[in-house]
Amino acid sequence: MTDTARTARAGVPERPTLDGIEETWARRWQEEDTYAFDRSKATVRGRGAAADAPSPDGRRSDVYAIDTPPPTVSGELHMGHVFSYTHTDTVARFQRMRGRTVFYPMGWDDNGLPTERRVQNVYGVRCDPSLPYDPAWTPPAAPVDDAARADPTPISRRNFVELCATLTAEDEQVFEALWRRLGLSVDWSLTYTTIGSAARTASQRAFLRNLARGEAYQAEAPTLWDVGFGTAVAQAELEDRERPGAYHRLRFTGPDGREVLIDTTRPELLPACVALVCHPDDDRYADLVGTSVRTPVFGVAVPVRAHPLADPAKGTGIAMVCTFGDLTDVTWWRELALETRVVIGRDGRLLPEPPAGVPADRYAPLAGQGVNAARRTVVGLLADAGDLVGEPRPITHPVKFYERGDRPLEIVSTRQWYLRNGGRDAGLRAELLARGGELNWVPGHMRHRYEHWVGGVTGDWLVSRQRFFGVPVPVWYRLDDAGEPDHAQPLTPPESALPVDPSSEPPPGFDEAQRGRPGGFIADPDVLDTWATSSLTPQIVGGWETDPDLFARVFPMDLRPQGQEIIRTWLFSTVVRAHLEHGVLPWRDTVLSGWILDPDRKKMSKSKGNVVTPMALLEQHGSDAVRYWAASGKPGMDLAFDPAQIRIGRRLATKLLNASKFALGLGAADALRAPATEPLDTAMLAELSTVVGAATAAFDGYDHTAALQAAEAFFWRFCDDYIELVKERAYGTGPGADSARAALATALSAQLRLFAPVLPYVTEEVWSWWRYGSVHRAPWPTTYEVDRAIRGTADPALLRLAGDALSQVRRAKSERKLSMRTAVPLAEALAPAAVLDQLTLVADDLRAAGRIDRLDQLPDRTPELVIACAF
Repeated sequence: MTDTARTARAGVPERPTLDGIEETWARRWQEEDTYAFDRSKATVRGRGAAADAPSPDGRRSDVYAIDTPPPTVSGELHMGHVFSYTHTDTVARFQRMRGRTVFYPMGWDDNGLPTERRVQNVYGVRCDPSLPYDPAWTPPAAPVDDAARADPTPISRRNFVELCATLTAEDEQVFEALWRRLGLSVDWSLTYTTIGSAARTASQRAFLRNLARGEAYQAEAPTLWDVGFGTAVAQAELEDRERPGAYHRLRFTGPDGREVLIDTTRPELLPACVALVCHPDDDRYADLVGTSVRTPVFGVAVPVRAHPLADPAKGTGIAMVCTFGDLTDVTWWRELALETRVVIGRDGRLLPEPPAGVPADRYAPLAGQGVNAARRTVVGLLADAGDLVGEPRPITHPVKFYERGDRPLEIVSTRQWYLRNGGRDAGLRAELLARGGELNWVPGHMRHRYEHWVGGVTGDWLVSRQRFFGVPVPVWYRLDDAGEPDHAQPLTPPESALPVDPSSEPPPGFDEAQRGRPGGFIADPDVLDTWATSSLTPQIVGGWETDPDLFARVFPMDLRPQGQEIIRTWLFSTVVRAHLEHGVLPWRDTVLSGWILDPDRKKMSKSKGNVVTPMALLEQHGSDAVRYWAASGKPGMDLAFDPAQIRIGRRLATKLLNASKFALGLGAADALRAPATEPLDTAMLAELSTVVGAATAAFDGYDHTAALQAAEAFFWRFCDDYIELVKERAYGTGPGADSARAALATALSAQLRLFAPVLPYVTEEVWSWWRYGSVHRAPWPTTYEVDRAIRGTADPALLRLAGDALSQVRRAKSERKLSMRTAVPLAEALAPAAVLDQLTLVADDLRAAGRIDRLDQLPDRTPELVIACAF
């Protein structure tokens, strides 16, 4: 079915209204596949920068592919989502009207820790992998009370995963309903989830290929650990939070009984101490380097070493190295080849047995204690021994947290999977920095954030997680005769078998009866980090290896829109995966959104309780009004939530509805391709041509705000000045009336299309009154199209001059509290002769609009036009 046949002309309604148009048009768009991607119109793309070079007309290809951010399905969408996704939608709508075949999918990011936590809170359950699957188990009615959350019911891993899948499916329906109400022009047939079969297959395939090329590897190493979630986390997922603490000054005993004082905020790690470290140039401790000192309370001999990371100005200038208190400890431990004494377990408690070399009797009071309790115990032991110097000194300092966690991270030694990302490979780091230089950043300064992150990555990407609802690591391990796993030679499936779940499927050449038995196998128990899957969104939705024809048409993609806070995670990781697998950037452009602030200019966040959810606003003010507010924020710039701005958007949509009805009532619909010949009409069209050029350039540069501002400023002048000036003539007959109606038709057609990316509902509604097809499938207006309607000379300044004159007449009536319909017996126009010559061209329209009986034009030296009215 052709676009023009899909939506017939509806005619102008007697009482136009914005009420209900969202339901009407959302349903029509779905029924008529208005936004469907048509691959038959999409040519095959090349690879690399040169392959997508612009053609002579400036277009790069007939496809415009968007790598849409899949929102995390673990709660409610908020105004920040509306803000950024509206921006992307304006791009998609603009590119579609520019003649591009737009590939605009939607995804749901439903695997990972946020979903697990939501399931735990909603149902009051926790996953216990040791429990057997219970097919008859049913969840309690949700949501449960606080008591159930405090004492969660243990369920098997499979039951837990099924519950996660059920809840995310429900959440996704709510999300989709809101997105449809907002008017996102996505192709819903392209919807995917990050836990779906296609995503699991792509994620596991990419991992296996990374493994085969040596880019993925396994290692036993110190790992950042979230004791609340019980999993390792990556460097990119860290955030510093200011927390209260205290410096404790401890007395170590050096050679010949020398007192060596150190300051620490973590005295509970004293049994994990493996060295003291000072700066190589610090003369205070130069004679101690190479000797050993004894720890207080435990009496363990530890070496004194020198390292440039030691800060002479911090504390006493000499630091305690523990395994492991922070990332600097890890660096010292690795570079100085120190011993390992681990005391904190994965549950955040001190291990039941002391590390090697630590006396068991002295360690016993700490065994099994939580970190805070152990800190109090050690401080008490130090005080009793006389080795706590002075009182603890309170401080506030940054403490590392997992970005979604609520307990400080610990560092424990675990076996994990890593993916090379330039953290330990200078050559790869340089290649990834070069990729960042190839990418078009909007706004441009965001590139520096990428470069700062890549330059500061200190280790490879930790991609394994000790969780449950995620993409399983697709490997098994052979067990030797003693039942010990061979981690050096993992067993892998063929790509044709993907996706696999090693916890419920045996590896090739084995059967299920051999699971866990000597000579048999075990599954890798971990899942992949959610970013390890989300970093493949272009491949997942583009049909990598499953639909080669589609992939050839949409990859590399054109646009990655996303939040600035996940440059280090989503953007960087996607660049890494595309670089390693395909040798290209995954997209040409990236547009970064700013923050949504509350009215007090504070960032909205759930933790602060200042988040505004959008559905009530969409229902109260209409989707176009909310989109108008969102579009008033530029890429990368913060925007305060302002209900007044939403009301302005509603007023604009209402005015567009009513002004269109008025113009069409004058007969504009029948004069669409006729020429405009009168000076005022050609002046208006000349200014409109400039606006079309400005809006087009703005959209081409991803500046939807500037495009909207240009269109809106002209629209109000069109309504307040042009329509008022021309309506008397348009009601008449003859060439002057024909010219007015032709100008109105051209202007209305162009303006509806200028507003369509931001106000999709009201523009579609008005378009349907007098045009066939959808405005969103209509071509974007061009300066050529507008200029073609002009016959004769056209001076944009003439419209502003006439509008100024009419405004002065209106003001004179208003000051005298007269109706705008009141006749003006005499008006005198004072201005330089050249200005009066211009005014003469529109004098008839000015007299009609101002109801002026007599208009005298008097040359004067006044620099600007002055209209004096006599009543």
